[in-house]
Amino acid sequence: MGSEMEKGREEEDDIVCLDESFFVNDDYQLTTFTFGSNVLELYCLQSASTDFDLTGQLVWPGAMLMNGYLSENADILQGCSVLEFGSGVGITGVLCSKFCRKVVFTDHNDEVLKILKKNIELHEHSSGPNPSAELQAAKLEWGNSDHLGEILQKHSDGFDLILGADIYILMFR
Repeated sequence: MGSEMEKGREEEDDIVCLDESFFVNDDYQLTTFTFGSNVLELYCLQSASTDFDLTGQLVWPGAMLMNGYLSENADILQGCSVLEFGSGVGITGVLCSKFCRKVVFTDHNDEVLKILKKNIELHEHSSGPNPSAELQAAKLEWGNSDHLGEILQKHSDGFDLILGADIYILMFR
């Protein structure tokens, strides 16, 4: 009997518990993106994370397509205020900040918000057509009325344009 208890304790000692940081890849690289005459540098991953919830750590094809369109039609952004859903590392919002007066970047994941804020800091007051654009990051989880309420309260004047690239809404009923 005693040996069975000792064996059970030994098996418990062999159990390794990993916290969530084990699964988070934060090996961000400064990467250059060019859209027309606009050159952007952002920190991002070069490949997908192991966690589906961290997909915002890299730049996806839809954002590249949207940025191509926006760079060719920058006149629609002139002087606008923009709310971007699912900003990820912020590539679309950063491009918009070159032409807009205000960009509010959103994402739902705290880890993604860290790299997003780092990229916002990298581009605040940078050279370009509009170095004085107001740039802010906010947490926004789909369906969370508190998050949305906070954003709308802080920006009671609203937004001229709402953008989202490579986003989806999964709804359960």
